[in-house]
Amino acid sequence: MRRAAWPALGLTLIAFFGAYAVLGRNGLLAYGDYQRQLARQERHYATLDQKRTVLKNRVALLDPDHANPDMVDEMIRKKMNVTHPDEMIVPLK
Repeated sequence: MRRAAWPALGLTLIAFFGAYAVLGRNGLLAYGDYQRQLARQERHYATLDQKRTVLKNRVALLDPDHANPDMVDEMIRKKMNVTHPDEMIVPLK
């Protein structure tokens, strides 16, 4: 019995670490989940990058040195809820 104790302990440790390498949190089976999370985060990043590009364009149009008059007019009208008497407002939402 004593002769088999050390090899049995060694095999138990190897089996434990082998199972953890396959089934553990960072194991081989978790690799697919990481790939799905990466794809989801890349899609999220792409949408945020598009929004950032749109906002960057709007900020550039509002530069104090040479502001776009149409953009300034649009923002003022939206904030102050002001229209000319001959204008028609068409709600988009």
